[in-house]
Amino acid sequence: MNTSSTSLAERAGRVAAVAAAHAEDVDAKARFPREAVEAMRFERLLSIQIAPELGGEDAALSDVAEICSLIGQSCASAAMVFAMHHIKLSSLVSHGAESEWHRTFMRRVAREQLLLASATTEGGIGGNLRNSICAIEVDGADCHLEKDATVISYGAYADAILITSRAHADAASTDQVMTVFCKDQYTLEQTQTWDTLGMRGTCSDGYLFKGDAPAEQILPKPFAEIAAQSMLAASHLLWSSVWYGIAVNAVARAQSFVRAAARKSPGTTPPGALRLAEASSLLQLLKSNIIAGLHEFGAAKKDVDRLSSVGFAVAMNNVKIGASEIILTIINHAMLVCGILGYKNGTPYSLGRHLRDAHSAQLMISNDRILGNTSNLLLVHRQDTSLMG
Repeated sequence: MNTSSTSLAERAGRVAAVAAAHAEDVDAKARFPREAVEAMRFERLLSIQIAPELGGEDAALSDVAEICSLIGQSCASAAMVFAMHHIKLSSLVSHGAESEWHRTFMRRVAREQLLLASATTEGGIGGNLRNSICAIEVDGADCHLEKDATVISYGAYADAILITSRAHADAASTDQVMTVFCKDQYTLEQTQTWDTLGMRGTCSDGYLFKGDAPAEQILPKPFAEIAAQSMLAASHLLWSSVWYGIAVNAVARAQSFVRAAARKSPGTTPPGALRLAEASSLLQLLKSNIIAGLHEFGAAKKDVDRLSSVGFAVAMNNVKIGASEIILTIINHAMLVCGILGYKNGTPYSLGRHLRDAHSAQLMISNDRILGNTSNLLLVHRQDTSLMG
């Protein structure tokens, strides 16, 4: 695919069209959105963050966020796969550029359009990604890792997995590293099945992971640094962009319903119009929240101290909390507008899939966990109250 003459938005639009055509089937069968992912590969969207000299396009996180929202309007599962891949890629781009192995791997990601998965969740600690029980074993030039990964998003379909562990057998649970394992370097023994309310196509089964690889595949920076400087922001901003896409489509369906009702009764305001106006206002609030977060991240990337600061962590946490809560309110408003036709499956106004997918938002990482972390940070951080930041 020659991408030089087409914009990211045009390429994303073509992927979104493919995702939309298969979204209902992906959801109903809880199957991997393979058609949409193949379209991402064809459009070379899996490598856009990578530097041009390594085969990428040096796209900003805001560009990735926009694509997440566009695909999210069609199929939340496909959009979440794209988001999770780019969350992992952001860690490689930000923290692997000084390692020759990781630079070579990024070239391969760009050349082959490899799909990257994440394994940070672990039996015994749940979604607390800043703690690990398992430890990587380094023996000379090689390393070995076994991990009870209770969730690996689309693990069976990934070309490589970026996985966290303790740095060594005697390390504290928070002394972690992240390692890249390619598909031919690990085995997955399924331990849990992904049969969920929503986001069914992410196929986030649980596995016993066993991997052997050269030790140079361990990222050179501590995971604490990776999490604070790239993964935290990328996760909260890209997830929120997917949720925004879901909300956009829900409001669009509600607007179509109101317009159809208005055509049937000229000169009369349909009863759902006020709810639609409320939903529109909330959608703008959600959009503003994400844009503010992207601007904050863009500014912080120019200042390492700011990127690692308490204030930045609080801001990113607040983006995720706000987005994950407001999306449900927006979709509920849309449901009230569309009434029984929104509640039923198989109508142009159906919102059941949107509502089910949106309920995952407060659970990816649990809002209670994030609020607990933010409350501790606020004990030592003075909230920025200036309007212009």
